[in-house]
Amino acid sequence: MLALGATIVTNKRRLKAEEYFQGLFSTALEADEIITKVMFPLPKKAAYIKFRNQASRYALVGVFVAKRPSDVRVAVTGAGSDGVFRATAFEEALKKRFSHKVLDGIAVPAEGLNSDLHGSAEYRAHLIGVLTRRAVEAANAKD
Repeated sequence: MLALGATIVTNKRRLKAEEYFQGLFSTALEADEIITKVMFPLPKKAAYIKFRNQASRYALVGVFVAKRPSDVRVAVTGAGSDGVFRATAFEEALKKRFSHKVLDGIAVPAEGLNSDLHGSAEYRAHLIGVLTRRAVEAANAKD
């Protein structure tokens, strides 16, 4: 939802994905509010790549890349200690040219990332870069 720029419609209001997600397991929904619809703009290109935790099969890190008509979005799951987030440094580079090669030398800082027995924050930061490159390659391969 975050990578595509979705709009969440409830019985009371419309929320952009950036407003909806407020942290790990936390949303902007009120106690008496229910989601009635989610609207997704159609991207020109998109791909999701995840690195699975071998025990649970959940994403240790997942990256969704979406090239939209007006911009590029990169959303990361599984890595942030505060939930899903956008990798804006990657977005800025990919806006100039949608190629994995423009990401060389760009990294996500380890600060604020999860660190546990499955992987350190530094490892997750490295995975974000690797998976973003792979997601861009996958999105471009769909031409």
